[in-house]
Amino acid sequence: MSTTLEGLPSVIRHWIGGELVDAAEGRTFDVSDPVSNTAYTQAARSSAADVERAVAAARTAFPAWSGISNRERAIVLNRIADAVEARHDRLATLESYDSGLPITQARGQARRAAENFRYFADVIVALGEEAFRQGDDQFSYVVRTPVGVAGLITPWNTPFMLESWKLSPALASGCALVLKPAEWTPLSASLWPEIFEEAGVPAGVVNIVHGIGDEAGQALVDHPGVPLISFTGSTDTGRHIIRSSAQPLKTISMELGGKSPVVVFADADVEAALDSVAFGVFSLNGERCTAGSRVLVERPLYEDFTRRLAERASRVRVGLPSDPATEVGALVHTEHYARVLSYVEIGKKEARLVAGGTRPEHLAEGNYLQPTVFADVERDARIFQEEIFGPVVAVAPFDDESEAVELANATQYGLAAYIWTSDLKRGHRIAHAVESGMVWINSHNVRDLRTPFGGVKASGVGREGGAHSIDFYTESKIVHVALGDVHTPRFGASS
Repeated sequence: MSTTLEGLPSVIRHWIGGELVDAAEGRTFDVSDPVSNTAYTQAARSSAADVERAVAAARTAFPAWSGISNRERAIVLNRIADAVEARHDRLATLESYDSGLPITQARGQARRAAENFRYFADVIVALGEEAFRQGDDQFSYVVRTPVGVAGLITPWNTPFMLESWKLSPALASGCALVLKPAEWTPLSASLWPEIFEEAGVPAGVVNIVHGIGDEAGQALVDHPGVPLISFTGSTDTGRHIIRSSAQPLKTISMELGGKSPVVVFADADVEAALDSVAFGVFSLNGERCTAGSRVLVERPLYEDFTRRLAERASRVRVGLPSDPATEVGALVHTEHYARVLSYVEIGKKEARLVAGGTRPEHLAEGNYLQPTVFADVERDARIFQEEIFGPVVAVAPFDDESEAVELANATQYGLAAYIWTSDLKRGHRIAHAVESGMVWINSHNVRDLRTPFGGVKASGVGREGGAHSIDFYTESKIVHVALGDVHTPRFGASS
C-alpha cells in the first residue's frame, strides 16, 4: 500500500521569472506514485506559450547574471548547495515516493546533488583561460563567454540529482536557463524554486516548465532563443532532438541509452566482481544508464558465476521504497513497468531464465519485479542488444580475450564498460579496445566529478563533467594581438 505523505503540493506549478505560475492554457496532467499507481497531484502542462514566457524571462535575466564575476556566481552556487543539504531528508523522501527509488539510495542522490553545486563553484573560480605567445611578434588569448539561454531536458531516473548535474555548470558558466523536468517524476523539482530563492538566485535566471516531452520539450528545442540543448534520456528521443536542432545548428549534448558490458575473466576477484555486478544492475531499480546489463564471463568461471549471481538476485530484498531495508523498489511508471515485463517475456523465449522474472509474492500491487537473470544469452538476442532499463541482466560466456572484446562491442551502444581481471596489462588492453565512453577496471561505477561523462555510438554526443561542462556552456573566442611592426605582403601597392 502507498503511504501518504504530508505536505504534497496540490499542483506543481511552473517557475517563470521568479514566480510560481499556472500553465498559460490552464492545463494540467496527473502525477502518480509507482506503489499505488494512483494520482497524488497534478502538474502544470506547458504549451509553446509557457516556453515562450520562460525563454523571455531567461533572456531578460541573462545580461546581469553573465555580467557578474565568477566568484560572485560561485558564492550563489554554494548557497544553493547549502539549501539542498538543509532539505536532505525531505528531498530524499519526495524522490523515493515519486520515483520508487529505495529511500537509502535516494538519500545518496541528495548528497550528490549538493556536491555538484559545490564542485562547479570551485571549478569556475579556479578555471583559467589560455594564452599563446608567438615569439616577439604576436600574442593570442582566449575569452570565454556564456552561450546564452540553455535548454535543459532531464530524465525521470534520479531526477533531482541529474537536474543538479546540468543546472550547476550552466549557472556557473553564466547562462540563464529553462529546465524541463521529466513528466513522470516532477515532485522533487518542486523544491527548486524555494532553494533558488533562499540562495539568492536572481529572478529569471532559472525557469522551470513542466509538461509532456513532445509538447514542452519540443517547444524548448524549437525555440530560436535557445542556442544550446542538454538532454539526458532515450536514444530515440535524442535522435529526434538532433534532427530538430540541425537546421538552426544548435549546440547539443546528448547523454543517451546504454547496454554496458561487464567482462569477468576467470582470474578475477570473484567476490568483488559478483558484488559489483549485482549492485551495478539492480541498484536504482536497474533504472540507470550505466547499468552493467550484459555480463560476459570467461567459460571456466561461467557456470559457477551465473549460479551465484542467480542466488544473489533471488535474495535481493524487493519492497516499499520507504523501507530502509529495501534494495529494489517499485519501477517508476506503469508504462515503463509494462515495457520491462515485455522484455522478460521476450527473454524467456530467447534464453534460460535462472532467477526472478515475476512479481514478488508479498507485493500484490505496485510496479515490482524480482531481479531477473537470464543465462546463455546469444549475441543477437533482443535482451542482449536492447536497453531494458530495469533489474534484468543477460549473462553469456566467452572463450578468449578477442571474443570478449567482440561481444562487448556487439551492440549499438557504447556508454560504459566494466572489466574484472587480476592481469592489469590485459585490463588495459580491453579498456582500450572496448567501444565506450567510460571504462572501470576492477571497480564498480565510482565517478570523479572532474572526469568527462558521455558515450559513443548510440549512447550519446559530446561530453559533460568537470571542465568539459564549462566548455559546453561557454563559447571560446581567440583574440590575436600584434606585439611589433606588422609586415604584411603589400598586395596592390606597386603601380
